[in-house]
Amino acid sequence: MKKNSIKLFALLLVFGLTHRVVLAQPNRESEIRNLENMERQAVLKRDTTLLFNNLWSPEMVVNTPANRVGTVEGTKASVRMGKLDYATFDRFIEKITFTENIAIVMGKEILQPQGLSDHVGKIVTRRFTNVWMITKEGWQMVARHATIINVE
Repeated sequence: MKKNSIKLFALLLVFGLTHRVVLAQPNRESEIRNLENMERQAVLKRDTTLLFNNLWSPEMVVNTPANRVGTVEGTKASVRMGKLDYATFDRFIEKITFTENIAIVMGKEILQPQGLSDHVGKIVTRRFTNVWMITKEGWQMVARHATIINVE
């Protein structure tokens, strides 16, 4: 009888912990989806305060659509100079994966550059990967890769 009670307790404990982990996943995914949308809108509006002070990590690295590896400082300079300026910018998330304190987001972006950006007036489609890490400040983007796959 005692062995059965221990087995039942262990089974309930495992089920309870597993259930908690499964329920936590959608909350984290929803949070990352919201951050992705905030980041997309901040880029579209050129909201440097939100981007520089909240969403982008000071250590962020970027593999740019121009096929250059850069730092957050280079990306900030591009924003300030008007080289990241879009009339439209849509992001379609296809997959979010979590590994401990890291969220990896992959999908497609469709945008229309304007101003001093490359491909002004054309529709640019690119594949992207964004990497978010939870820090004491909350979730911050620590890495990004974007590759242009079509310009029309």
